[in-house]
Amino acid sequence: MFKTNVGYSVAANATDSGRETATKASEGLNPKVGLLFTSCVQNQNEIIAGVKSVCKDMPIIGCTSSAAIVVSGAGYLGNETGYSGMMTFDGDDLTVGVAGSAKDSRTPREIGKAIAREAIKNAGVKVIPSYFYMVASPKEEEEYLKGIQDVVGRVPMFGGSAADNTVEGKWSIICNDQVFSDGCAVAFFFAKNECKTNYTGEYRETDHYGVITEVRNNRTLAKIDGVSALSKYAEWIGSTPADLKGSNLLVASITKPLGIKDPIGNLTVIRHPMFGDDMNTPADNTDDVMNLGNNLVTKTAVIQMEATVDELIESNSKALTDLNKMMKKEAKSYFLVHCGGRRLGIANAGREKEIYDQIVKVIGDKKFIMVFTFGEYGYREHSANTCGGLMLSFTGFSE
Repeated sequence: MFKTNVGYSVAANATDSGRETATKASEGLNPKVGLLFTSCVQNQNEIIAGVKSVCKDMPIIGCTSSAAIVVSGAGYLGNETGYSGMMTFDGDDLTVGVAGSAKDSRTPREIGKAIAREAIKNAGVKVIPSYFYMVASPKEEEEYLKGIQDVVGRVPMFGGSAADNTVEGKWSIICNDQVFSDGCAVAFFFAKNECKTNYTGEYRETDHYGVITEVRNNRTLAKIDGVSALSKYAEWIGSTPADLKGSNLLVASITKPLGIKDPIGNLTVIRHPMFGDDMNTPADNTDDVMNLGNNLVTKTAVIQMEATVDELIESNSKALTDLNKMMKKEAKSYFLVHCGGRRLGIANAGREKEIYDQIVKVIGDKKFIMVFTFGEYGYREHSANTCGGLMLSFTGFSE
């Protein structure tokens, strides 16, 4: 039988935090892996030491979570002195292989291939996984994913990118005893239970859309319909390029992001406009561009999406309700990835603790953990695995 548990701590001492989290999360289990999420203000190696003092041989994988985590039985944990939370997995029919690597001289795709092969080797099996969890730095997620899929093919995935509290690169990826800020890690699950992911933005389409006509370095949107992208976007949302310069764009776009559709229209993946400048051009440059959190390609359409803060909050219960409908068997526990920028939009309205209420309204006292990321991964029926921003990636597990 497939089993999960969760644990958490808000202890300011990092070692104590890891120990307390692991003690709670391992209760009643002989866990085969722990998905660990922490605050960037604490020492990650000390948290790992605390976890290992309880679960000595258990593989660990995870990352820092932006500003908070949400855990069943505990609520919204956003203590300024730190927090940690972990979901553990056990089962007679469960095998897990974990591997990761910091960025080095290899390309991200080559690293993806290498860690996929290593994860299979560490699992001690010779088949492809049933599903997998991925965590990466918020930079080249798509390339890491390509490398992983070069080895295992299109296997259902879930996960999200490491995050910090202030978008300053203070995030960390955790993989066993490794801690690094740039790289990727995976956990391959070989199991017989049902695992299903609802990957959604829950934004509404507007009538504003255009063709991407210029992209720089994969993530800088330079022109839409031949017009400077920031100018076009400002026109769409009733603003001005001057008001959207720098990080002003990041906050303004939380309720008004961009979306791209997959080839059959089954999934609209959200792209988060983050910085209203090139960051690589002279200060007097007048070519208004937008830096986004994920890749874009020319000659494809981009749509302006929208949602109110009320809708962002309520999307948590809606996404969980839809996930339960998608599953053939009853979900007994949930792993929830929620965009950190989306959380920021809710927190700016002073309503972040309502996220927990929305979750328990649907799933009651079932076990779950929620992490806030700077990039979310998933898929829809008949779609490819992909990476987006301002998304929800909600995963349910049957027994």
